[in-house]
Amino acid sequence: MILDDIKEKLPFMKKIKVYAFVGPSGTGKSYRAQMVAGEKNTHFIIDDGLLIKDNEVVAGESAKKATTKVATVKHALFYEEEERQEIIKALKKYKPQSILILGTSDGMVKKIAENLGLPEISETTYITDVATKQEMETARRIRVTEGKHVIPVPTFEIKKDFSGYLLDPLQIFKSKGKGKEPYISEKSIIRPTFSYLGKFTISDLVFRQILEYLATQTPAIYKILKTRVENYGDGAKIYMEVTIMYGYNVVDGIKDFKEKARKEIEKLTAMNVVELDVVAKNIYVPEKEN
Repeated sequence: MILDDIKEKLPFMKKIKVYAFVGPSGTGKSYRAQMVAGEKNTHFIIDDGLLIKDNEVVAGESAKKATTKVATVKHALFYEEEERQEIIKALKKYKPQSILILGTSDGMVKKIAENLGLPEISETTYITDVATKQEMETARRIRVTEGKHVIPVPTFEIKKDFSGYLLDPLQIFKSKGKGKEPYISEKSIIRPTFSYLGKFTISDLVFRQILEYLATQTPAIYKILKTRVENYGDGAKIYMEVTIMYGYNVVDGIKDFKEKARKEIEKLTAMNVVELDVVAKNIYVPEKEN
């Protein structure tokens, strides 16, 4: 049994209190996830393949990226060993005292807990406990007619997982009641750019211009010789050839440039950089002044 094997290796898992939040797809579970987690005084949420700590994704990949419904369900249930181990590794690192699992049925949340080696669910909250019939119908209508999905994390936390999608932040301020601290929960609404907003295109020239500017801000790089950008489903792959300035450490110089380049491209274009290869083709040696 997966559960027994994991618990034997990771004794702390036995002590985690597991809560569940259950409701049909598209009724607003993810929208209300942070609220329910706050009421249970837990900082950790498992939702659609992601492990979320407060407002930060700490492990996993969103099942909402899957191309078929079957693939989405398998991903959300952590059927793949690699996906399962990534979540377990993060749980080992953070050692949460409690966790909230989101699912469309009691069977689904139970299966997620089993696959991850978590204890049995101690308490379940249903969407009908926290949302009115009208609110659930509105959520369903938005899901069906606009194709919008909510993930309970800020936009910048999932941008890397949804390259080629438009992301709209949704910030919610709510009070827990008199005498209690209010909370601000930022969520992200995702929708494919191809669905109804027209085609979203960024020229290769844009990438080159960004990279050329960053090169001028990096002392170790004299100039860019060549740039090639290829767009894949999960983001952009960039290949570059550069001339290094004599006197600078090649490895450190390229590493510094790559870190800045990846960060700026993702910030300015909303495209995920899945691969950035920088090759030092030659070294520029300035002529000595007489």
